[in-house]
Order: sequence, then structure tokens, then C-alpha cells
Amino acid sequence: MSFQTQKKLVYAFQTAMDTATEHDIPKVMSQFSTTDLKWRGFHPFNEITGADQVARQFWQPLRSSLAHMQNRVDILFAGHNSLHDPDDVWVVSMGHLMGLFDKPWLGIRATGKMAFLRYCAFYKVSGDRIVETAMYFDIPHLMVQAGQNPFPPQTAAHLVQPGPLTHDGLLWNEQPIEEGNKTLALINAMISDLGQWNSGMTLQEELARTWHQDMIWWGPEGIGATYTIDRYAKQHSGPFRAGFTERSKTEHVCRLAEGNYGGFFGWPNFTAIPSGGFMGMPSTGKPGEFRVIDIYRRADDKLAENWVFIDLLHFWKQQGVDVLTRTTGIKQTGG
Repeated sequence: MSFQTQKKLVYAFQTAMDTATEHDIPKVMSQFSTTDLKWRGFHPFNEITGADQVARQFWQPLRSSLAHMQNRVDILFAGHNSLHDPDDVWVVSMGHLMGLFDKPWLGIRATGKMAFLRYCAFYKVSGDRIVETAMYFDIPHLMVQAGQNPFPPQTAAHLVQPGPLTHDGLLWNEQPIEEGNKTLALINAMISDLGQWNSGMTLQEELARTWHQDMIWWGPEGIGATYTIDRYAKQHSGPFRAGFTERSKTEHVCRLAEGNYGGFFGWPNFTAIPSGGFMGMPSTGKPGEFRVIDIYRRADDKLAENWVFIDLLHFWKQQGVDVLTRTTGIKQTGG
């Protein structure tokens, strides 16, 4: 089945948002979305109901802060939700919202310079309207660009993250169904391995079942990006597994693939209890939710790249640390 109509609708929405004035944003939202739009975003936005409220609570303040904002899309694909309501069509868009950071946003100080807000959005489309959105964005990454680093030194690299190595992430044309099926099957196999945390092999051996040796994990600020199975095991996967106990089963709201690209999101994906050491923070003994989006690129029969969005502000707030408020509340004084 072709998903070109739905992709064109989402791209038209994004184009209209790029060209709209701040005042016209509610009008654009109402043109492309249902009035009872269900919208999920990272802390401090969380769940918002209604296109008008999304415009006023999220988009207008952000547009006011990031002057001349443009949506730089790196990946665009669509498909049926393989988990729930298989007739539902979702469109996935990933990239950066770039602008001139001219006014503070969420207490993050303005720089007057270019700034990039990493994002990924899942849009559920029905007819000619967007009825549901999960839009996840890396606020700590923006904070670091403004010189307000909210976390201890991270295990992997801080980068403004590029799109796919192959530069083919915008799936404007219809893709062979069998290619999307291959991608989805590989993602499902990786999730199965992850859920078991196999004890009969090394972490590197387990990862090699579904990942290329030179895989890239484009992780969120606070963890960072890492390259090759060995460094991924040392710089994220190993420390993450060692830092948590009582990890729940994985639950996703939507999981889909088209061509060589696929991904999922949950609300939350899973819960776990920090046992110490994760991101340099101590153990709390409290279960915390992980709201996550993962986007994957398949190359032949293995996963080659993975872009990851984790609501770390929400997770740590559940642990009793309001990272956003604490960091933005620290004022620098001149010497």
C-alpha cells in the first residue's frame, strides 16, 4: 500500500508551519489537525489536548524564541501501526528545528546565535487531518548549546547530529512492501534480544546478532552519540544495563517501518529502577518511566544507524530532581 497521500499531508503541514507567522500558527494547526488533537511531548509539556492548545502552549512560545525557525527534515517515512489498529497510518518525521535563539525559552537563556532543537514526530493521519501526534525533542541538547549543561559529563559524544549516512531518509516515493517487512522484522528481533538481556553470550555478541559492527547510536544529550558495537557497549548499553534493576517489559504505542527505515514510540516504553551510576547520578530506589522514540536505518540484514530520543527531564523529575528548573534557575554573574 502507498502512504504518499499521508506523507504529503504531513509535509504540507510542516511547510505551512515554516512559513506561518507566530500569530497564524493556531490557524495552521486547525487547518491540518482535528480540534481534539491528542498531542504527546516531553517534559514540561507532556500531554496536550486540542490543536489550539498545542499551538498556544508549544508552538507559539518556541517560534517566539527561535526566530526565523525552519524545519530541517532528515527522515520521512510512513506505514501501518504493526501493534495496534493495523489500519491506522502513521507518518514519521525526524530532524532539527533550527533558528536564531533570540529570546529565552523554558528559562533557557537566549544566545542570539543559531540553535538546533532535535526532534522526532509520529503523526497519526485519518482522512485529511492529523488526529494524534507524539513529538519528542531533546531539550537538554538545546540547553548545552546555550551554555547551560544540565548533566554530569556524559559517556558518549555531544554533537549536532546529522541525518543518514546514505542521504536517502526522505521516502518521497513508494517503497517495496517486502523491504519494510525486513526492516520491521529486524527491529522486532533486536527488541526481543534487548528484552532478554541474554546471559549466555557477551553483550557484544548479542548486539552483533542485529547490528552492524560499525553501527552508530545517535543518543540524547546526557548520554551522547557513539560509534561501533564495541564503543556502544562501553559508552551506553553496558553502563545502562548495569545501572538499572527491575526493568519492565517493553510497551510501544506505535511501531512501523517503510523501506530501510523504521521506528517506534512508547508512553512510556518501559520503567526501571536506577541502581546507581546512570549518568553519574546515585541510586534512588524509585521506578522511573522512559519515554522513548527510536528511529532505525537498516543496511542489508543489519541495523546500521539509530536515532534515539529519551525524556531524561521527565525521568529525573520522577527521581526527585527537577533538572530543567534547577539548571535554568542558576544565574551567572559577571566577574
